[in-house]
Amino acid sequence: MNDVDVKDLRAAISKEYAEVAANPQKGFHFHTGRKLAALLGYTDMWPESFLNEIPAGALESFAGTGNPFSVEEIRPGQRVVDVGSGSGFDSLVAAKLVGAGGKVIGVEMTEEMLNKAQAHGAAAPQLEFRRGYAEALPVDDEWADVVISNGVVNLCPDKSAVFKEMFRVLRPGGRIQIADISVTVPVPEAARRDLALWTG
Repeated sequence: MNDVDVKDLRAAISKEYAEVAANPQKGFHFHTGRKLAALLGYTDMWPESFLNEIPAGALESFAGTGNPFSVEEIRPGQRVVDVGSGSGFDSLVAAKLVGAGGKVIGVEMTEEMLNKAQAHGAAAPQLEFRRGYAEALPVDDEWADVVISNGVVNLCPDKSAVFKEMFRVLRPGGRIQIADISVTVPVPEAARRDLALWTG
């Protein structure tokens, strides 16, 4: 935690993803949108018609690192928390899977992404988006059956706090399904302080 200023890091990350929300066709150092969904196996799990029911605006700003749904099936009636929900793509997928009897809460810190997600999720009564941080989820204790996250934990310096929050909101017997990236060698101290490396 002493290696990077969390406020500055959050501002840098939000700036990057605000651009993904506003200009998804711009081109970034990471894949986005339908191409990314295909690369990560979403199109292998569900027919094209399933993804076509997800609002195009949410899909175009999708920027994950993996497919949390490949870990285990999300079932009708379950409660799901999506940590770092971005434009809402994964939350919208989860909302379709849990159906009218379930509930999905997406938590996002970047205002532009949150606004986009809320606009696209308004038609799904089982879906709600809230502003918040992975380290302080605005969700009740033991509320969720499943916590999902896609490419967010690696952006948080205090990973212990993130996992504590995930376990706090998870009911006994619930599960965490994460898609993310990790490093297998120690990161030099100077690199840990470089905000450009965190965001890119």
